[in-house]
Amino acid sequence: MSRIGKQSITIPAGVTVAVDKSVVTVTGPKGTLTLNVPFKINVEVKDNTVFVTRVSEDKKVKACHGSTRAHINNMVKGVQTHWIKELEIRGTGYKASVNGNNLKLLVGFIHPVEITAPTGVEFQVKEETKITVSGADKTVVGQIASNIRKIRPPEPYKGKGIRYTDEFIKLKAGKKAKA
Repeated sequence: MSRIGKQSITIPAGVTVAVDKSVVTVTGPKGTLTLNVPFKINVEVKDNTVFVTRVSEDKKVKACHGSTRAHINNMVKGVQTHWIKELEIRGTGYKASVNGNNLKLLVGFIHPVEITAPTGVEFQVKEETKITVSGADKTVVGQIASNIRKIRPPEPYKGKGIRYTDEFIKLKAGKKAKA
């Protein structure tokens, strides 16, 4: 039995979980999320608790058991409080700004790079060099933050680029170290 999959999920106040055949819908104050449950995985809601079980012991079903439970747990947490990823920009002249649901990045290219936020995701720029991506769906927030970082990843000599706030970049010595 999967260690993660056999754990139950408690539903907090203000959040509802509905199961309709193979679709789980989680509704809360911050939004509504849905998940298609894989084949041979059962989801039951009893007394404000969600139980995820599997029907067979096939290798593919075992692999989906724990991840399905983790996805449902992340959905329950996300509709209660948004998931947040923070990025920072380092480099001379590099900056970011928000216009509606568009994020505009000036990161050393001859043109600004614009990213449009999908539904349910918000961009915030506290300073010109601090970007916050927030939303109810953990996978979407993480993917959008990763896409922003891929525009100008931190380079290993001066550390210029876009990085996560808690990310550590080991800098290389460069040409002067060889002499």
